[in-house]
Amino acid sequence: MTSRRSFSPRLRRATTPRWLWAPAAVALVLLAGPLVALLGAAEWQQLPEILARPASRTALGLSLATSAASTALCLLLGLPLAVLLSRLGGPALQLLRGILVVPLVLSPVVSGLALLYFWGRQGLLGGWLDAAGLGVGFTPAAVVVVQVFVALPFLVVAALSSIEAVDADLELSAANAGAGAGQILRHITLPLAAPGIVVGTLLAFARSLGEYGATITFAGSVEGRTRTLPLQIELALNSNDPQAAVGVSLILIGFYLIVLVLAGAGVNGIFRR
Repeated sequence: MTSRRSFSPRLRRATTPRWLWAPAAVALVLLAGPLVALLGAAEWQQLPEILARPASRTALGLSLATSAASTALCLLLGLPLAVLLSRLGGPALQLLRGILVVPLVLSPVVSGLALLYFWGRQGLLGGWLDAAGLGVGFTPAAVVVVQVFVALPFLVVAALSSIEAVDADLELSAANAGAGAGQILRHITLPLAAPGIVVGTLLAFARSLGEYGATITFAGSVEGRTRTLPLQIELALNSNDPQAAVGVSLILIGFYLIVLVLAGAGVNGIFRR
């Protein structure tokens, strides 16, 4: 199969209608315009002082710590789920995929409310945990719970897509040669699906880092405990300190750019398949 990337410039021009440039340009303006405006609004000489503030450093540290913990949990729990989903079929698979996608489309407030009724002090599971002295509300654990809820689908969807692209004949040949299920998973399935797993892991980290709505609904905004970078931005705006909000926003954008660079190799690996 010939890749479109291998097309000559002449062939690309011959197969690309010129009218596509108009809507594509509008789309790029809509995507890049707000970011350019944010960069233009920053008073760069004030950024070092803003980023050195204790509140900013505390929010940054909490965001990185909770995002790292939630990403590890997403990988620990989501990878087995993705493997199992790739092996299932029928109505059960469609139901499970539907459940998986729901957190991706839920309103952040609805997500926070759902988490509250499950993990809160009077919640389905939270009531038992609170009675045992293990309540998670308004603690860093609550932030991790929220981040796992919103980020886990990103990892599972990316990993599932990559796992399903693995040649089943290779796995079947290994099974016929006497390899066990665990050996096939470790030495064939996961190595070949690694690009998608890496991308899913990075997307989960980025989603965790940027979570706001469900966090403030379920975990609150307590400095040093639940006030992550997005909540620090909201506090700065409410305190009539727009430059602090812009500065913290630029921190988030910087981390997103790092994630994009790291994910680039994995994305390219998937597209080349």
